[in-house]
Amino acid sequence: MPIRSIWAQSRTGAIGADGGMLWHVPEDMAFFKRATVGMPVVMGRKTWLSFPEQFRPLPDRPNIVITRDEGFSAEGARVVHSLEEGLRAAAEIDEEVWIVGGAQIYAQSMDVVDELWVTEIDTDADGDARAPEIDARWEVARSDPEDGSWLVSRTGTRYRFLVYRRSDESAFGTASGEAIA
Repeated sequence: MPIRSIWAQSRTGAIGADGGMLWHVPEDMAFFKRATVGMPVVMGRKTWLSFPEQFRPLPDRPNIVITRDEGFSAEGARVVHSLEEGLRAAAEIDEEVWIVGGAQIYAQSMDVVDELWVTEIDTDADGDARAPEIDARWEVARSDPEDGSWLVSRTGTRYRFLVYRRSDESAFGTASGEAIA
């Protein structure tokens, strides 16, 4: 079962502040939707609550929300109480699973994910939520553009898409032939 994490981060590793995003890059939002639509998305409670109500649950994807709060409910989503329970619930739905945030869930899942789909945002913006460190266990498997150069959003912000895989794995999973943008 391929397990993938997907996030956007600044050069400083920030992914958010005060429950919101630090930039507006519509191309990244479109990329996120193309990548995850149709497959289960696993997220923490704070990430769920960070979405505007009209986007909860994320459309066209089974939503699974992890929380320690036994009384929490999330209309339109399945609520679970651990990462392991969330991954089991997702595996019942599809063999491909996406971890979509937030910082705590990304960090908890680093030892079980197969791929990291990271949008690098060319800004020094700093926030209170940070991406996990991408250490030597990971290598860039694909990038868009292919040469790793920057694209420019219609908002003027530079960005690029990178897909990392574990450096100790020879298989790239089911997505190896897919275009990433």
